[in-house]
Amino acid sequence: MANLDGSCLCGSITYACDADPTAIGICHCTECQKQTGTAFSVVVVVPRDALAISGDTLAEIVTIGTESNLPLQRRFCRNCGSPIVSLPEAEPRIAVIKAGTLEDRSWLDPQFEIWCESALPWSTPDEIERARFQRGIPAS
Repeated sequence: MANLDGSCLCGSITYACDADPTAIGICHCTECQKQTGTAFSVVVVVPRDALAISGDTLAEIVTIGTESNLPLQRRFCRNCGSPIVSLPEAEPRIAVIKAGTLEDRSWLDPQFEIWCESALPWSTPDEIERARFQRGIPAS
């Protein structure tokens, strides 16, 4: 089982997850670019009910999903601004942890990339083999 304990930059928000990730990926959507202030976001998808978040500085902004048109709760630390987790109404059983907040990131190995149509040209090297989708992951 992967270590899924994490915190924000200032340590005011901490979290733990008692389940293994269901997916690890890279999101190139413009919302993640703006939220993280960089070219993409590395994300770890976990069962929502397995994630416990502590701290009184947790804040939230709600955006609307580009494809789902449903709310997406983006939770972050109001002290330091670290994005912690996204909770999509379109997928109410999952939580999407921002991987940079994990205490141990050494085991991360993203298996897919989404929203590649928004990717900056230098951010998707062709020599790395993983599934790539121009937008979100297609429904199965």
